[in-house]
Amino acid sequence: MSYTMNRIIQNAEFETVDERTREALADQGFGVLTEIDVKMTMKKKLDKDMPAYRILGACNPAMAWEAIGVEPRVGAMLPCNVILRETPEGVEVSAVDPVSSMAAIENEQLRKIAAEVKGRLSEVIKAV
Repeated sequence: MSYTMNRIIQNAEFETVDERTREALADQGFGVLTEIDVKMTMKKKLDKDMPAYRILGACNPAMAWEAIGVEPRVGAMLPCNVILRETPEGVEVSAVDPVSSMAAIENEQLRKIAAEVKGRLSEVIKAV
């Protein structure tokens, strides 16, 4: 079972794909709560070079509210991470599959919410 939904954008600049990803997230009701520039962090902390790699912590407040309401500890698995990474083929955009990531939680209501979030994130990936 795959734990992410992925798409490679060819012939596009990293920052352009970042902008398009943020717009697609907003169109699906997500905001970016956190941002980690992994490339910069690895250079600063380990003096290691790597291709561009950014983690966006995305949250749809209404969906998070519902999920926390039916499973209070689910916050340990939030926000939904979306990564952008430079590859030889282009810029890859990947989003966590919330259905896979929450499979260990035995809560049917949460599974339904996770399925809706997955649908929205799938639309984000398609729209980038």
